[in-house]
Amino acid sequence: MARYKHIDVSPRFLAVDLKRQLLPGTFEHALDHLLDHEIDLSGLDARFRNDETGATAYPPAMLLKVILFAYSQGIVGSRGIERACCEHVIFIALCGDTAPHFTTLAGFVSTLGDEVARIFSQVLYICERQGLIGREMFAIDGVKLPSNASKAKSGTRADFERQAVKLEAAAKTMLERHRAEDDKPLEPGLAVKEAKRIERLERDAAQIRGWLAKHPQERRGVKGSIRKSNRTDNESAKMATSKGVIQGYTGVAAVDGKHQIIVEAQAHGTGSEQELLVPVVTAMKDVLAQNSLITADAGYHSEENLKQLAAMKVDALIADNLMRSRDERFATQDRHQQAPDPLYDKSRPEKKRTTYQPEDFTYDADAHTCVCPAGKSLYGHGSHCLTNGRISVRFQGAQRDCVPCTHRERCLRTPEKTKTRQVAFFQGKAANTPESHTDRMKKRIDTPEGRVLYGQRFATVEPVFGNVRYNKGLDRFTLRGRTKVDAQWKLFCLVHNIEKLAHHGYAQ
Repeated sequence: MARYKHIDVSPRFLAVDLKRQLLPGTFEHALDHLLDHEIDLSGLDARFRNDETGATAYPPAMLLKVILFAYSQGIVGSRGIERACCEHVIFIALCGDTAPHFTTLAGFVSTLGDEVARIFSQVLYICERQGLIGREMFAIDGVKLPSNASKAKSGTRADFERQAVKLEAAAKTMLERHRAEDDKPLEPGLAVKEAKRIERLERDAAQIRGWLAKHPQERRGVKGSIRKSNRTDNESAKMATSKGVIQGYTGVAAVDGKHQIIVEAQAHGTGSEQELLVPVVTAMKDVLAQNSLITADAGYHSEENLKQLAAMKVDALIADNLMRSRDERFATQDRHQQAPDPLYDKSRPEKKRTTYQPEDFTYDADAHTCVCPAGKSLYGHGSHCLTNGRISVRFQGAQRDCVPCTHRERCLRTPEKTKTRQVAFFQGKAANTPESHTDRMKKRIDTPEGRVLYGQRFATVEPVFGNVRYNKGLDRFTLRGRTKVDAQWKLFCLVHNIEKLAHHGYAQ
């Protein structure tokens, strides 16, 4: 029988050169060199006022090294990072065997604020110096992630007012019942439980009243519509995803097509991607070149967005919701779709039509006649009506036919108010209607060249989200408030960019 040397993995004291643990070509080596020799952290140094008095502080460069390396390993919690700084040799090498406390790490991340944006831009400059940014095509997309906020504490001011009234009424009822039974013997444990429950109800109601007093106005969207507030994190938002509704933020990234470098990263407390396109493009103005092309999916498409991009003279390819239906390559896409998971399928069943639609009427364009499902002829109500730039032919039924008709319940939405049915058949756009930005975008994206250019979007931006979410383990934001969440999202994007630098031979 073969004999082998005994492999002893028990704890021991070893003489270790910490600097040599950061091997050239690795992420940690590139990170260490970058923050020690390239990045200006004077903005973080200016926070300290302990030149003559006060305790010594941990160097911001060291804290940033530890946090970025922890994020690259999928460790997000500050307690886990502190434990790694005591046990993992790479963490020990990066922190110089100082093992910062978890409160120091958490406080550093939560107070980075706008400083992380300056660090992000400096790393971008180094990426460009290394030739990793092509400036030819940029793909913009976003990912919705839950945050450190309770979905159950979302609602409008009216919802919170109703909750407070309900809690106060429940507490009052329990208190009255408790007083009415004072003369009856009760179990000591039961009385204590009732008292604690009354106290909890009153405390919850007081918290809601206090929140309403601090926030006298409703939270509103860009167009003035009321958005649900959240008492845990009022800058987060309820957002619909394929896995259901979450309370969180949308992390947006603009990715360069050459080597998938993230050139802009922002986090917003809204699920509407249309409002995020222009802010991201505006922030990219220093990166865009004369011939740069921006691509985005249908979630960012709107006439107003295309109009603003045209005013900014930004070349873009943004798909509309019907782009694939016009592309013959997607004619058989339904057969490749995965069946919905019954555990996560949140789609609503298709509603049955309750009234007759225009296709239920028999329309003869040559004879200019229209017959309703009941077999009655409608008379022409207009042959060249203009609706939103589209020409339509309209017909209306006669009162002698519609009023006694047995199909009124299926023909009219409000048969008790409406006497006759009207129907319109659209013929297309009017000849003198000016071409919209959406029409021009459809024509361009449907060309062979447009399809090839837009097809590069998916392979540019989706692998980035796969790396950040799956490889780096970002499944939720751990902070509250848009400023803090935005900083954490930028930190993860920094990890991705520094990893690209390491893979392309930086600091070797």
